[in-house]
Amino acid sequence: MSNRRLSLKTTLAVSTIIPAAVFALAAPAAAQDAETEPSEDAGQLPSIIVTANRREENLQDVAVSADILNQARIDNIFASAGDTTALAGTVPGLNVESSNGRVAPRFYIRGLGNTDFDLAASQPVSVIMDDVVLENVTLKSFPIFDVQRIEVLRGPQGTLFGRNTPAGIVKIDTIKPSHETTVKAGLSFGSLDTISLNGAVGGSIVDDKLAFRVSTQFQRRGDWIDNGFTNEENVLGGYTDIALRGQLLLSPSDRTEILTQVNFRDLDGSSTFFRANVLGPGNNDLNANYDRGTVFYDGGGGNVAEYQQFGANLNVTHDFGAATLTSITSYWTSEGSSRGDVDGGFGAAFLPFQGPGFIPFPADTQDSIDLEQVTHEIRLASNTDGPFSWQVGGYFFESDFDVTTVGFTFPPPVTVSHENDAWAIFGQGTYALTDAVRVTAGLRYTDDEKRFFVVSGAPLQPVEVRDEQLSWDVSLFADLSDDVSVYAKVADAFRAPTIQGRDVAFFAAPSVAQSETIMSYEAGFKSELADRRVRINGAVYYYTVDDPQFTAVGGAGNLVQLINANRGEAFGFELDTAFQISPDFEITLGVAYTDTEIKDDTLAVGVCAQCTVTDPLNAGGFALVDGNPFPNAPQWSGDFTAQYTVPVGDNDELFFFTDWTYLGDTNFLLYESLEFNAGSRIEGGLRAGYRGNDGQYEIALFARNITDEDNVQGVVDFNNNTAFVNDPRVVGVSLNFNY
Repeated sequence: MSNRRLSLKTTLAVSTIIPAAVFALAAPAAAQDAETEPSEDAGQLPSIIVTANRREENLQDVAVSADILNQARIDNIFASAGDTTALAGTVPGLNVESSNGRVAPRFYIRGLGNTDFDLAASQPVSVIMDDVVLENVTLKSFPIFDVQRIEVLRGPQGTLFGRNTPAGIVKIDTIKPSHETTVKAGLSFGSLDTISLNGAVGGSIVDDKLAFRVSTQFQRRGDWIDNGFTNEENVLGGYTDIALRGQLLLSPSDRTEILTQVNFRDLDGSSTFFRANVLGPGNNDLNANYDRGTVFYDGGGGNVAEYQQFGANLNVTHDFGAATLTSITSYWTSEGSSRGDVDGGFGAAFLPFQGPGFIPFPADTQDSIDLEQVTHEIRLASNTDGPFSWQVGGYFFESDFDVTTVGFTFPPPVTVSHENDAWAIFGQGTYALTDAVRVTAGLRYTDDEKRFFVVSGAPLQPVEVRDEQLSWDVSLFADLSDDVSVYAKVADAFRAPTIQGRDVAFFAAPSVAQSETIMSYEAGFKSELADRRVRINGAVYYYTVDDPQFTAVGGAGNLVQLINANRGEAFGFELDTAFQISPDFEITLGVAYTDTEIKDDTLAVGVCAQCTVTDPLNAGGFALVDGNPFPNAPQWSGDFTAQYTVPVGDNDELFFFTDWTYLGDTNFLLYESLEFNAGSRIEGGLRAGYRGNDGQYEIALFARNITDEDNVQGVVDFNNNTAFVNDPRVVGVSLNFNY
């Protein structure tokens, strides 16, 4: 890695924040009470707070299509020690999957995402934790724990959040320190030797001046998958995933806050389990080769994945009265590797048939990364009452990482380096035309540069790409009544150019995709009816993408190539509803429809060797993909939850909670075939138990994937009909304590 260059940039970033911190410490004190949400009346839906505009606002007052996962829902989603991919389908229009186990998840919103499995892959969905972008795919997998809420903001967010947000944002806000003493602990045991332990403690160190919070999560699963090739039982599938977070909140005055945060993760687990020739042939059904509890591996070294991640953030805010200055500096690292038997079986063309179906040649590869990322943002936002509010800021981003690919039979080891520098200036303003109508407009200029070179391996000329873009958005929001509002929004955003170098390991040149730009048109409504016992929010949208970045994965050449299509189009709608049937009974229902289409009558990609391709082929045998949907973009998706409580005495209750997610028919690759797609997929969860003493303790039974569905989550186009599937049903018991 370019340690000298990164160290210099790190020094510059830190030198920017230190004067701001010193200035803030020297600022005079002035009392200002923070606004709080009014308490909810019994039987009403709680207000939902979002930070889509980088300040706390009621969801019903913001011109954005968003869905929010609160603490209780998040705890249920991850009850069985799930990873980030457990978020798939929990918000209509959101899909998450990974072919790298518990690292490198791939996010999709409104059908727009990236199927690239490489550790250098770029995505049009940004994951932001505590106002810090986790850009690299390995950082996006940082465990979700001790979280206040997760906001899923659908549609372009390029003005305030920057490049690589044309599809939307998954925004994670952790619980911050307070001066109230807090002790929280949770322990669950489940099938497959699944254990999950989480805890947090916090409170004052110095009254009203210094507070702390320390939180942790421990997730473990035992080995539960047999290797049919070696005739070993329960030798694969286990993991241990440990994460820690420490925070200090210093309040030297009523106007100044300095939050220091440190994050750490240690993963000793498994990469994805690929299963050879389990689809078709001639259909997308799981065939007789499929056994969830058995794989047939002659390679992969146990499919081991080992990662360590570290992050440190410094957030300084100072209230000048008329405006608040915010400075956020972060430093993150990610180092680790994952190895897999990519062909998913054993036996090859030059060997007697042995394994689960024909395998042209074996594949056993390991990819590793060594990454550093530095970001710094400074933002000034107005505080005053009046018809006009505003914010302006600047942003700096740098990452530097090496990716090493090792083939244990082929290819020889190769290490490539990726460097990325970006900076931006931005501004947004909102003006109230009347008491009921307000307009918001934003503008952001971004300069992005990437460099690629080979560190060890075949000598190639370095590759450099650079682009500068002006992103903007305009929205109009109108209150039709106290209960109903409507909005319209036009937004432009872009994904920066990308370099893909994994094929250097296979003696091919790196590929480059130029910037993609999106133009999105959206109209929606927000409503809270029946004395806020019914919430119905909806949006319709249409967007076009010029030069959309796609990844042609696999094919007969087994390459990973970035390509730009000429154009992409999509339209659809989202509907998010909640119903407080009674003070003790609440249900939510969300649904999304997305129709995506590739528009390029000359774009042709390589196809599989064994599957049944349904696209027309050109003279070279490549599939013409014009008119196909975007990869991993189900047309229909939805979620449903229901919670019912039964009071027991004055302070206790029985509770029942269930949640279900649905992802409709999905094509996994750029080309269409009879095998490489999935039909409708549904998964459900259940939690039932007893809460005592106003929620201070809880005992519950839980189940995830309660119907034990076998759902194909993705495929590997490696000259055989290989796929990977979801986790099996996990049933267990949990104990929680809150003080």
